[in-house]
Parts: sequence; C-alpha cells; structure tokens
Amino acid sequence: MAGTNANRVLLVEDDQAIAIVMIAALEEEGFAIEHCASMAERDRWLSRQTFDVMVTDVMLEDGDGLDSLEAVREIAPKMPVIVLSAQNTLDTAVRASDSDAFEYFPKPFDLDEVVQAVQQACGARQLASGIAADDLPEDDGMPMVGRSQAMQGVYRMITRVLRNDLTVLVTGESGTGKELVAEAIHQLGSRRSGPFIAVNTAAIPADLIESELFGHEKGAFTGAIAQAIGKFEQANGGTLFLDEIGDMPAEAQTRLLRALQSGRIRRVGGRQEIAVDVRIVAATNRNLVPMIATGAFREDLYYRLNVVPIHLPPLRERREDIDVLSQHFLAQAADDGLPRRRFTPDAMHALESRNWRGNVRELRNVIYRLALMARDDIIDATNLEDILGDEALAPGTTAENVDSGISQALNQWLHDEHPASGTVYAQALAAFEKPLIEHALGETSGNQLRAAKLLGINRNTLRKRIGELGIQPDRFARPV
Repeated sequence: MAGTNANRVLLVEDDQAIAIVMIAALEEEGFAIEHCASMAERDRWLSRQTFDVMVTDVMLEDGDGLDSLEAVREIAPKMPVIVLSAQNTLDTAVRASDSDAFEYFPKPFDLDEVVQAVQQACGARQLASGIAADDLPEDDGMPMVGRSQAMQGVYRMITRVLRNDLTVLVTGESGTGKELVAEAIHQLGSRRSGPFIAVNTAAIPADLIESELFGHEKGAFTGAIAQAIGKFEQANGGTLFLDEIGDMPAEAQTRLLRALQSGRIRRVGGRQEIAVDVRIVAATNRNLVPMIATGAFREDLYYRLNVVPIHLPPLRERREDIDVLSQHFLAQAADDGLPRRRFTPDAMHALESRNWRGNVRELRNVIYRLALMARDDIIDATNLEDILGDEALAPGTTAENVDSGISQALNQWLHDEHPASGTVYAQALAAFEKPLIEHALGETSGNQLRAAKLLGINRNTLRKRIGELGIQPDRFARPV
C-alpha cells in the first residue's frame, strides 16, 4: 500500500481488466491510485481531490476523453495527462499532441513504459510547481523557475533523462541557465549521491585541456611535477558537465570521443587505461551544425553528445516568466541586505517588454540595481528608465529591432569563421521575421487579421508562423 506522501494518480479506464493490471503495477511502485470509468466520475474526483497525474483512456463509456480535456484543464491546469487509446491512428496521436498530453500510448502498450511515464510526469509536475525548487541549484543566484509552455517543455525533457544515463546536449544563449539544467539532471536523477563536476572548456588553454579532462602522470610535460587526477576521474560515479563544448580544440575532441565510446580514459603521459563511470551533459551557445560543415567540430562527436537535446529558450520567448523571476530576484536582493521593495504594474510591464539579450542573468543584475538605486519602496517604470535609459524601451516590438536582429545574425555568421554555404540567408531571415510580425501585431493592437493585411500575407499563414515562432499575440492587445 502507498504511504500518505505517495504521488496520487487518477486512472480513468473503462476496461476492467486493464484497470486491474495498471492499478497493481502503479501501487507496486508506491503510487496512490483512484480509479473511475467515466468522464462524469473523473470530474467528480478532480473537483474534490488533487492528483499529481491523470492516466486516461480515449473512448470512455460516456464520451471521448480527449475531447473533454479542456474541461480537465480548467479544473486542474497543472496536472500532467497521459493518454491511452485502442484507436491506433495518426489522427488520435495528433489529437493527443494538440491537447498537450504529457505522453501518448497506443494499445496494447508496454506496462513498464506507462509506469515510467507516470514517474516522469510526477517529476515534471514537481519541477513546474516549484515543489522541487529547494532541491534545484542556483547558478550565481539564477533560479530555474517558470510556468511558460517553453519551460514546461524543458521540465518534461529533464524528467525523461532522470532515470537513465543518456548523454544530454543543452543549447541556448548565454545567460539562459544551461548549467542549471545539468545540475537538475544530476541532483534529481539516479546519480545524485555521486559528484557533479563542471568544466568550462572555453576557459582552459588548448595545451592544457587534455590534462584537465584526463589528468596527467608525473613528468608527462614540463611543469608536471606530480600526478594529477582529471575531471573524468573526479566525476566517476556522478556527472561531468562540459560547458561551451563548441570551443573545444580538435585534438581534445578526438580524445573525448574515444572516452565516450569506450568508457575508458588514459592520463597524459600514462600507459594504463582507466575505466570511468560518468554521465555526460554538454552545453553550448553556438550552432554546432555549421561548425561541422567547416570541420571546426567533429560530426561523430556531435551525434555522440546530442543523444538527448534540450534547448533553453531565451527570456524574450518566455516573457510570461519575467514576473515570477523578477519577484524572486527582488526578494533575493532583500535577503542579501538591499532595501525591500515592490513593483508597480507599469514597471512590471516595462520589464516584460524588454528584449533581455543577456537573458535571465541580465534580468537578475537589473533587478539588483533597481533594488539598490530606487528612491523609495516602490519601483516604477521611471526607475527602470533612469537605470537603462533608452534600453528600457521594448525593442521586441520596434522596427529598429529588425535591424538589430539581422546584425546579430550577420555577426554570428562572421563569428563562425567559415560559414556553411547558404546559412546566412536563413539566419538573417529568421532574425527578420519574428520582430517584423511582432511589430505588425503591435501596430494593430494584436489583431491578427489586420496584421496579416498589413504584412500582405494570408491570415492562416500568419497564425501558423505566430505559433512556430513562439509569439504571444495577446501581449500586444491594448486594454479597452
């Protein structure tokens, strides 16, 4: 029997045989189960109790379980939903995806996989609701918080790798918190009792990086006056985080690939191979694909690292998280001895409108400056303008930001030294399109029909691109 602190699962299944088997399997794993066979019973359970996850069949005795998920969201908006279905069609799978189901399993399904999905869903709910916030790390005061859809996707990917040792590649701009993802995977996963070792490969001189990673023997090179244990051995039994992997020299890439393939390393100057048990999480703010085309990064190493990709979105693509992040940093500043203050609505609106090129780290620094320099206990938009000047404006919705986006794309292209043929056009177009659509929505107060006419494109095309680019048209609507 599950204890009082067990995760609660609501099973909605009208096939009694399947229900009996699933209840037994989930209870064996420590879950507390409530079972019902209809949507009406489901809604009664949800209205009087809180569940960590719901597992539901599609075809129930009183209707279609997928069609009614919108009502479920109104009652329990943060509860992950796992969908089971005997209708093994593409349409059902697409409907499950469109309903934002955590996972979809066609019948007959692997019972162990469903149980694992329930475990992962419970972990995702804990991350999303902040239950596990005390267990999560903070990198230079940066928390991993946020309830946006973009961050929900990150949480889901994290929970999928907690109970395995698959290699993870975390991508994202500087300041988005890539090391936080690595630490969360370690601290919440099966290797939490082992060491977590972080290495910034960009900060190590090229002639020392192999020694740093694999160690060296005494006398291996000038200055090697004693044996040194490398990061791989230090991380044995735990997790090794390789930050800025895109800046690793070619020769070190070759040795790293060999270590990942064999699970063995050899110290510089040594002859003996040493077995290591290490989970690898790598991160980069660079696009490795064009680097492969130019030979700057090994293709085989890329595929070895990119087993599970996790992309951290920039802050400008999850503006709905700015409020909770700003409140967190303001409280943190007070805990650090700065005056306790609060935001006015116009100040929060200004914060949410800013482009935040430095992402979460830049937001934290600005909030600390506001806490230090504001003239009274209330922080308003004027305080933000005093600190940032013209930077406090909303570059995400201005025509000037189009030029800025293209400039960033060109700078990135030039930074790659040997850009792959054709990449600059795609990068510049991507940089141009989103701010242009945002500018059109801003000019039309979020009216998509008028914005489409302004841009000279079909409304359905505009709606599709808004979804694909992660634009939130509601934030451009002006109050009546």
